[in-house]
Amino acid sequence: MAQVRFEKVRKAFGQAVAVEGLDLSIDHGSFVALLGPSGCGKTTTLRMLAGLEFPTSGTISIGDRVVNDVAPGKRDIAMVFQSYALYPHMSVGENIAYPLKKHGVPRAAREEKVLQVARTLQLEHLLARKPRQLSGGQQQRVALGRALVRNPQVFLLDEPLSNLDAKLRAHMRAELIELHRTVGQTFVYVTHDQLEAMTMSDRIAVMREGVLQQYAPPREVYDRPANLFVAGFIGTPSMNVLFGELVGEGPRMQIRAPALALPVSVRGDAPRGRRVALGVRPEDVLLGAGPLEARVRLVEPTGYETIIVLDVPGGSLVTRAGPDVALRIGESVPYDLRAERLHLFDGDSEIRLEAEFGRAVASAAA
Repeated sequence: MAQVRFEKVRKAFGQAVAVEGLDLSIDHGSFVALLGPSGCGKTTTLRMLAGLEFPTSGTISIGDRVVNDVAPGKRDIAMVFQSYALYPHMSVGENIAYPLKKHGVPRAAREEKVLQVARTLQLEHLLARKPRQLSGGQQQRVALGRALVRNPQVFLLDEPLSNLDAKLRAHMRAELIELHRTVGQTFVYVTHDQLEAMTMSDRIAVMREGVLQQYAPPREVYDRPANLFVAGFIGTPSMNVLFGELVGEGPRMQIRAPALALPVSVRGDAPRGRRVALGVRPEDVLLGAGPLEARVRLVEPTGYETIIVLDVPGGSLVTRAGPDVALRIGESVPYDLRAERLHLFDGDSEIRLEAEFGRAVASAAA
């Protein structure tokens, strides 16, 4: 059983800390995405699991074995790098077959397995070519095939689809999902692309500056972000944020923001005067009716929907509408906020506050 565990793992390069205090448990057979912006520590985490970097402190386990000091070749893993790392003197078929050849798999069995993987990756017509004769996307597929041809305990994938065109990327997302379902092994997948993380993984580990921010199923990360960073990072377009202040007491508490008052009931400690951030997803800004008013700044038709940017006191709101919406730049438009889908965060710590909201009303601009 290839459960993967990080326990209080820290990795520093001199004075620079890449990963700090990472506690993460990846269940056997799950598909986990390590997600975050460049420099967040996700690739360093993957490289430590692969044995290409060693933790400064803490322990990393695969199954029942602590692998801190175990050589990469003895960890029973397969890794696809962001760089292709192909053998230039070998053909595509030989590159894919190399792990099997190294483990003594007979030629006939190797050839059958290579052909199967090549069909999946649309590489059948390229098996005799050398890497230098391939495009970048084709080389990435060969690197992926070299990992898929094996049956390791854990698959490690470092942005393996980054060099593919959009159509093939969508195809390969589906193929990786199906592959994971078929082999039933543990997949750990590094990406900065939230679409890949949301569509492919069972759980997402969102990282920022080496610190784990949230580890949860994709739907939970989207619906209940743990803090303001996760709220803004997940979702396209990203969550709207308006800053305001908690006023009043008990059931009469409100969030006061420029030109907006919103009844709110906050569970736990919520002292009057606290600075807070109100989060609202674009799909929860409702156009056409409501007590609030905004001015249209930008209209962006995308084909299947229209992205609209509204100017509001104290900031802006992004919303989405159908493809046939008729709005002009500079036009005033009424809107409302879907109360049951709003989010509240502490303005200083940026941590999520559990709250229930009433309907927003217009107020004098602060």
